[in-house]
Amino acid sequence: MAWTERHRLMLHEMGIRLWAPTASETTATPAAPEGALAPVAVEQHSAASQAGAAIALLSPAPADERSVAIAAMAWPALRQAVAQCTACVLCQSRRQTVFGVGHPSAQWMIVGEAPGEQEDQKGEPFVGAAGQLLDNMLRALKLTREEAAPERQVYIANTLKCRPPRNRNPQPEELACCEPFLVRQIELIRPRLILAMGRFAVHSLLRSNEPIGKLRGRVHRYQGVPLVVTYHPAYLLRNLADKARAWDDLCLAAQIADTAG
Repeated sequence: MAWTERHRLMLHEMGIRLWAPTASETTATPAAPEGALAPVAVEQHSAASQAGAAIALLSPAPADERSVAIAAMAWPALRQAVAQCTACVLCQSRRQTVFGVGHPSAQWMIVGEAPGEQEDQKGEPFVGAAGQLLDNMLRALKLTREEAAPERQVYIANTLKCRPPRNRNPQPEELACCEPFLVRQIELIRPRLILAMGRFAVHSLLRSNEPIGKLRGRVHRYQGVPLVVTYHPAYLLRNLADKARAWDDLCLAAQIADTAG
């Protein structure tokens, strides 16, 4: 019996039932080819498989099993798993998790660092003054996080889904716990381009400790996807002279996205 099924039955015996039984629950599903990405369309995943993957995270499991479970999730199960995550100490101080926002088939994906106080209250990344600056920059490129055609809409997520207390820097173990969620988001979206904003986003995706000033201005790759490095909007609010450099980064990203298209 698969370990995810075992955990499902354990919860069932405890009287915890998160979905109605269907005939598909008792039907074996062929394993996906190694390295294959799950389809983006949620309709192609049964409710049982989504909930089963989310339930696996509710019980203690080795990190490799947890990552495997997350890697098989579609959007509803992934969102539920983030909302219920207790893998690190940040779950003790957060108001709510900050999953992400935007079109699930967006051509641009923007990755930031960690939620701040306003993001923790609203449950959406990049709100407040930094979010307004980001929205203005995107609007200048005819891009938006709001409802629009996929080619105009971006998807925004953070490396961390919970706010660190007092907005301190993320700890390595916290980034490691959240990394499978971000990896799965990128796999589901399959963007043409990733825009990494801020030191922790850049270091997490590129595994590089070089300063942003040395990494920006050229195209990197994350799992084959073009990646452009730029400054975090919160940094730009404190360092106005670098706004022009950040605009250059966005223009480079736009050029690469058009070429990829």
